[in-house]
Amino acid sequence: MNKSHRVRPLAFVATAVAAAMIAAGCSSGSSTSSSGAATASAPGITATQILIGSHQPLTGPAAPGYSEIAPAANAYFQYVNAHGGIYGRKIKYTYLDDGYDPSKTVSDVHQLILQDSVYAIFNGLGTPTHLAAVSFINSSKVPDVFVASGCDCWNDPSKYPNTFGWQLDYIREGKILGAYIKKHFAGKKIGYFYQNDEFGQDGVKGLDYEIPSSQVVSRQTYVPTNVNVGPAVAALKASGAQVVVSFAIPAFNALFKLTSLKLGFSPTLVASNVGTDPLTLGGLLEAYAKQAGATVSGNALTQGIITDYYLPAVGNTGNSWIALFKKVHDTYDPKAPFDGNVLYGEAVAYAFVQAMMKAGKNPTRAALVSAINAGLPQGPAVAPYAYSATNHDGVTGGYIGMIKNGALVQQGPVYVTDATPTGAVTAYTGSEQTAPASGMP
Repeated sequence: MNKSHRVRPLAFVATAVAAAMIAAGCSSGSSTSSSGAATASAPGITATQILIGSHQPLTGPAAPGYSEIAPAANAYFQYVNAHGGIYGRKIKYTYLDDGYDPSKTVSDVHQLILQDSVYAIFNGLGTPTHLAAVSFINSSKVPDVFVASGCDCWNDPSKYPNTFGWQLDYIREGKILGAYIKKHFAGKKIGYFYQNDEFGQDGVKGLDYEIPSSQVVSRQTYVPTNVNVGPAVAALKASGAQVVVSFAIPAFNALFKLTSLKLGFSPTLVASNVGTDPLTLGGLLEAYAKQAGATVSGNALTQGIITDYYLPAVGNTGNSWIALFKKVHDTYDPKAPFDGNVLYGEAVAYAFVQAMMKAGKNPTRAALVSAINAGLPQGPAVAPYAYSATNHDGVTGGYIGMIKNGALVQQGPVYVTDATPTGAVTAYTGSEQTAPASGMP
């Protein structure tokens, strides 16, 4: 796991910021030369560089697995830079560690915007963390693109006009999982285990849209700062839950599984893709068990977990996107495992490059927002994006998957839906796109 992060040298920051202030007048207005050459058109954009920033949990409870995402995104940006960049500009990606602590997120984002003068905040990770900074980002009129969280709260163009989700939102995800449970576990007792914030609450909202309330026998929550999930697991066991649906980060899915094992509780686990990357979860199970003096097989404990995903499965080596991102990984991020977190980082970076290409040769900050509002091609996602001027949700669907022998295996078709209580969950009739031969949008 790569926990390093890139910190922009202060002298270079000062030089770049001064140049941007002179060329762009400290505004996000455009500046296109008469010859059509690349110019300093906005804060963070010079004739040769695009500076973007992010907050990431490189340490703390969300670090396992998630600390791989930013380096993976940076790997794809390095690939783009090596293939001509974006209209000749190279992407410089600075990401700071917030430890999954909202107070640190605020400090990080203030530094990135006020000191580093980034062009955009890209893929800030975490629902509770990004919520602490989203109002400041929007009041600063900085593009807030492709938040690494499926909270439906990002889809509020009137309140947060510069903010866009990217991954399948938690309400849609809850509906897709809920529809599967309603069909395959009819009459079974269902329990919920979820993070007690907008992440878990949105997921449960989607589940409740689909699962009959008479089947739900227990609702248990956790907070990321308290690793004692024993009372919650004991309550789920006492309720007689035969199926537990989890909206939890990887560390808490691992704690749930090990605590359940200790209590002799073995329900079928249906879990959000947020916490079910097989390699990450299996590694955590083995590590936590070892700390407690036990030896377990991560693959054995993840076997049969039901989840969902909105990107091709990592093990699908015949998929053109997997082939592309594996090539990028092997060249620019080889020390990291090629898992779902790395795939996520590269795929969201691809979406950013798509948006920047569409924003134009000398983009203002407003031009990037307008480009996404006008819609983006589907790219590596298995379902279309929702983007429009009135909808800032990202991917609109995903497929059910099951973990088998340490790998995610797709079960059935891709399903699409919306975030409303009445919108149907239906099989997607469109086709997935093929990765471009160049690897560039």
